[in-house]
Amino acid sequence: MTLSATAYLWLKALHLIFVIAWMAGLFYLPRLFVYHTQAKPGSDQSELFKVMERRLYRAIMVPALVLTLIFGGLLLANADWQAGWLQAKLVLLVGMVVFHFACGRWKNDFARDANRHSEKFYRVANEIPTLLMIGIVLLAVLKPF
Repeated sequence: MTLSATAYLWLKALHLIFVIAWMAGLFYLPRLFVYHTQAKPGSDQSELFKVMERRLYRAIMVPALVLTLIFGGLLLANADWQAGWLQAKLVLLVGMVVFHFACGRWKNDFARDANRHSEKFYRVANEIPTLLMIGIVLLAVLKPF
């Protein structure tokens, strides 16, 4: 299936809108975890973080991930599957999806007051989506191979 130029541009715009929303969540949720590690389990502050984390994940990140994958998947109708840059981008995308679900697991750990990681762990984890995003954008824009 080949998309018309207009359809392609609409799909690309929608894909980018939901990528931005998803990335905002992937940047912010680990930062909330950094602050949550500093709150005493069961405290009002900890309970507030639980609400914020749950709402961010369920109301923004999950829908944005699903719509990112739907519109990106539709864009693949025009893709050259032999292009090395696309294959590399898809590998990095898998890494981003894995990170998304790791955030969900960490959110659930905090919800049960069973966090096992330090503030430093989440500070380092907070950099992962940035590195993946840089690679994805460079591959998509520059198409180096």
